Amino acid sequence: MTDAQPPQYTTLPQWPKAYPASGASATLKLLNEDFIVTELPLQLPSGAGEHLWLDVEKNGANTAFVAQQLAEAAGVQERDVGYAGLKDRYAITRQWFSIYFPKGDTPDLTQLQNPEFKVLSQSRHVKKLRPGDLQGNRFRIVLREVTGDRDAIEANLKAVASQGVPNYFGAQRFGFEGGNVEQGRAMLAREIRVRNPKKKGIYLSAVRSFVFNEVLALRIQQGLWGQTLPGDVMDKDDAGRPTGPLWGRGRVSTTDQAQALENGVAARHASLCDGMEHAGLDQERRALVASPLDLSWEWPQANQLVLTFSLPAGNYATSVLNEILRTAEPERHIENNESAAVE
Repeated sequence: MTDAQPPQYTTLPQWPKAYPASGASATLKLLNEDFIVTELPLQLPSGAGEHLWLDVEKNGANTAFVAQQLAEAAGVQERDVGYAGLKDRYAITRQWFSIYFPKGDTPDLTQLQNPEFKVLSQSRHVKKLRPGDLQGNRFRIVLREVTGDRDAIEANLKAVASQGVPNYFGAQRFGFEGGNVEQGRAMLAREIRVRNPKKKGIYLSAVRSFVFNEVLALRIQQGLWGQTLPGDVMDKDDAGRPTGPLWGRGRVSTTDQAQALENGVAARHASLCDGMEHAGLDQERRALVASPLDLSWEWPQANQLVLTFSLPAGNYATSVLNEILRTAEPERHIENNESAAVE
């Protein structure tokens, strides 16, 4: 695949939504306590092993900062600290960290004093926490300064609760103003050289996520939201839900109409897809629909809406919010926010 005129990716497109716009808007994360996230772990520590697991609550700190502080307090290298996923900075979040600490006296990190996080408990376990080692996350979100038609908001809430939302990767995946996608394009085109493995991974992830979102957006544009196409590959965890491509080496596993749609998107972004194949990524799949579990809401005040729900690992709370109403965050959050992927 080659592009005659390779597209630029300096700004993200406005990908379509599944439901009619409610016309409502609200402020998100005015206070850290307006966005509370609790990690749902795959397992709990067994009480024995070479790794020290820590149940941590952080407030206004990003995950990498907490990992650095824990490594310093334990006297280990930062690479010896593990965690299952990134959590938002401007929020109150609870998640597990692990520290490889096979020998010596076990430090009591529950006594660690830091204004931005606290260690609630610690216990031993046999393995390190790695990215993706979680079931999902539980959210409690307070939306303030809500304006608009409450009936329209309620209609979209009911639709989301019954049918789910497009499983878009959130804007956080793509960097400030979508810059990670353009950096990824330039890296794959060998216009820039990225030596830092972490940055290289971030750029590859952004490009891959962008192509997935483009496939999902096209299905919505064509009126195929929530429908199964001939040739679709179903999610192994939910046989009733189709999947979209996470691009890489090899042919897409879809056939017929679904394959034609995915290959059409790949042709539009040929330089990205070629680059991902040569970067060594393999074809994978991701569900096109995200289903928030136990979604509930209340109006404690006329202009305040409180949502609670759970999402599987890798799904974005912002994808849920975007189908309900428009949200805006305080300016200080926008460039520095780490992730609402909460993966």
